[in-house]
Amino acid sequence: MTVSTGSGSNALPSAGQSSITTSSITTSSTDRSSNDATTTGASAPGAAPDTAGPQTVAWPDRDDPTVSAGGAAFGRQWLTMTERAVRSAYGEGEFVIAVVMPVVFALGFYLPLRLIMADRGIDYAQFLMPIIVLQSVAFTAVAAAQRATLDKMRGMNRRLASMPVRPLVPLFARMSTSMIRSMISIAAALIIGVLLGFSFAGGPLDTLGFVAFALAVGLVLAIGADSLGLITRGPEATSQLLVLPQLVLGLLSTGFVPESGFPDWAQPFARNQPISHFAGTMRELAAGEPTWHTAAPALIWLAALAVSFVAFAHHTQTHRRLYP
Repeated sequence: MTVSTGSGSNALPSAGQSSITTSSITTSSTDRSSNDATTTGASAPGAAPDTAGPQTVAWPDRDDPTVSAGGAAFGRQWLTMTERAVRSAYGEGEFVIAVVMPVVFALGFYLPLRLIMADRGIDYAQFLMPIIVLQSVAFTAVAAAQRATLDKMRGMNRRLASMPVRPLVPLFARMSTSMIRSMISIAAALIIGVLLGFSFAGGPLDTLGFVAFALAVGLVLAIGADSLGLITRGPEATSQLLVLPQLVLGLLSTGFVPESGFPDWAQPFARNQPISHFAGTMRELAAGEPTWHTAAPALIWLAALAVSFVAFAHHTQTHRRLYP
């Protein structure tokens, strides 16, 4: 029998009813706590994690030095992005072009001009190969610019900007890929040069200096071209900005013909422009007779271009959010 102590809304509950109500409140609170724990991904100690509910992802902090500032992290990111760039370059046939271009240039100039130069007492294969190597690494720079432009257009720069990737890692990866292509182009140019009659008359240090100087020129040009590619609107515009100056400076240099082959009004420009100094230095290295008189202007030009292009590259890479 139930005893009532009141009526209406002011009636007091019995002891049994109070205990039941308290138990219900406790059970509801426990259920809510359990639901909250499930929602936030928390679990009781020793309990198996619940993989059915939503999971909380802790994204690495970009400013955490243990994540992105360490040398090991930088190296891993560099290697990973370099592998990606090399696979992309291989898939797009860039390495095939790196072999074909020096062969086409060498045959295109050597075959029609060799007899004319022979009448002047010039071994044209020996004279021509430095500028063929330079043209090969210059086309590598054009490819580097197009690669940077395509990464920008495909949204790669936006994705990297939102990840804990150091700003200079993409540049280092693209430059590594450019150096691989440059080495392939230089090897192809030297092979076709040997077939045409070119040879190194100096010692191993002169040969190493020839290759190292060509790679240094290619690296500097690739850095500048890559930075230009980040701010142009498309690959077509990049090619137009780079190919024309490259061809003009190459043809108006002492790389294909000696200075005496130019009109008097064009000789000062042909003699003093950087491509002529680069070709002259490499020609002396191939002959085993390098001189500071020839090398000093080439090194000054190379250093000036390196400082300018590196500063430009640092600005574009560290402010890449400005160039989506």
